[in-house]
Amino acid sequence: MEVQNLYNFVLLIVLVGMIIGVGVLVLDKFAAASGITTAAGVAINTTRDEVSNIATVWLGLIVTIAILAIILTLVIRSFSFGGNR
Repeated sequence: MEVQNLYNFVLLIVLVGMIIGVGVLVLDKFAAASGITTAAGVAINTTRDEVSNIATVWLGLIVTIAILAIILTLVIRSFSFGGNR
């Protein structure tokens, strides 16, 4: 990944975060509905917890790894192209 592609990556991460947030809100509304069974309520709450886990744990980890990959790429390129100047 290059620095020029960073804008697209940031937009992708923001879009994924928004989709996950809307998904959690929809699951909350379904769980609050009065016409669902107990088993459906438990399933909705479990799903909501797991989707929230993606947003709180995995999304931050993906962003951290991407930033470290960009830094590593810049450092490696500075050493490999440094002798050609």
